Amino acid sequence: MPRPAPETIAVIGAGVSGCALAAQMRRLGHRGPLSLWETGRGAGGRAGTRRSRQDPLLAVDHGAPLLNITAEPAPELLEPLLAGGWIEPWSEPVAMLEGESRLNIGRPDALGIGRLYRGRAGMDQLSQGLLQLAGRDVHGHFGVLVRHLERTPAGRWQLRDAAGQLLAEADWLVLSGTLLAHPRSRLIFGWPEVPLERATRHLQDLQLAHALTTIAGIRFEARTNLLLVFAGEAAMPWRALPFRLVNFDAAAQQRWGLRRISIQPLEDGRCAVVAHSSHAFAADHLDVYGVGSAVARQLQLPLEEGREAEVITALGDALVQCLAPWIGGVDPEQAEPRLMRWAAAFPLPPGLPPSLTLCPSSRVGFCGDYIDGVGFARIEGALHSAEQLAADLLAAAPSDAPWRPARS
Repeated sequence: MPRPAPETIAVIGAGVSGCALAAQMRRLGHRGPLSLWETGRGAGGRAGTRRSRQDPLLAVDHGAPLLNITAEPAPELLEPLLAGGWIEPWSEPVAMLEGESRLNIGRPDALGIGRLYRGRAGMDQLSQGLLQLAGRDVHGHFGVLVRHLERTPAGRWQLRDAAGQLLAEADWLVLSGTLLAHPRSRLIFGWPEVPLERATRHLQDLQLAHALTTIAGIRFEARTNLLLVFAGEAAMPWRALPFRLVNFDAAAQQRWGLRRISIQPLEDGRCAVVAHSSHAFAADHLDVYGVGSAVARQLQLPLEEGREAEVITALGDALVQCLAPWIGGVDPEQAEPRLMRWAAAFPLPPGLPPSLTLCPSSRVGFCGDYIDGVGFARIEGALHSAEQLAADLLAAAPSDAPWRPARS
């Protein structure tokens, strides 16, 4: 009698947790088909790096500037990432802007506590390293928006695009982000229903229903990030600053509408500067996607360049004014300003309990920084949640499943 085909796993989202899940599944011995589906042009998500084919020396970490490990045991994937040279320790000076303009050099925020690391030559190398650990047989599908989910009578998951065309089928579905399971998709994109909720309404899976209810209650902080690349003399004052990361306390956030500034000197003398907005500022401008938004482009959402210009000007003015005593007068318009927006950049507690991250009856799993536990809302949590889900997925497989690794 022929052996059944290995069961397939489709992971939606190729951010840190999605890539970490693929890596850990392979490290634990899983050899079944595994695919990653990502709206963006490459892996990384909010720990990504903006690059240019025409400008090979340009690399701007437009989201997370680093990762920190605050507890032991550290994620299991940390050591192979370090050994492979994908990440490296980070020891650059940090500062805290307090109130109007009081700069406290050496004072970190929550992101600067513990052991600090960054991607070598860009934060996207973290996810690239995870994909290397996962191996070549993990199939990545980038620039693809999974818009609809369907559950077949045979219990398989169908992934469909915005037009309803079938993209793939899989036995297990993993969401490494919450877009397809959270009501914000209706608010931001005008979708009539939450995709996963619609697809599972008839299943009567109480555990999954509990998970979806919990996810629906998770609130997120938004971020609108301004990316600037200064060249020539305009880059010199930025490169000369005695810190590489500026955090803003609550009073400074209220005053300037900024949460963090990341200063990133480039190899050719230029300097990239990324201004992270406060949540309040981003929440007031959720309708401004930025011309580079992959989701907005694929959903054919209207892009208002006038509104985008207003946001760029507001963030640029705040950036220059709050650091004026240290950088003097600079013109952000000369630095090729670009905008990035995340409607759900940081989850707020409580997150999804680990007991609800795997729903075997419906064959649905969840991982990401929105899972409650160590490292919640940070990369540390994304790694831990992926590692735990990988172990749980393998444990949930029947003992004779062909895709489950043999036990010694």
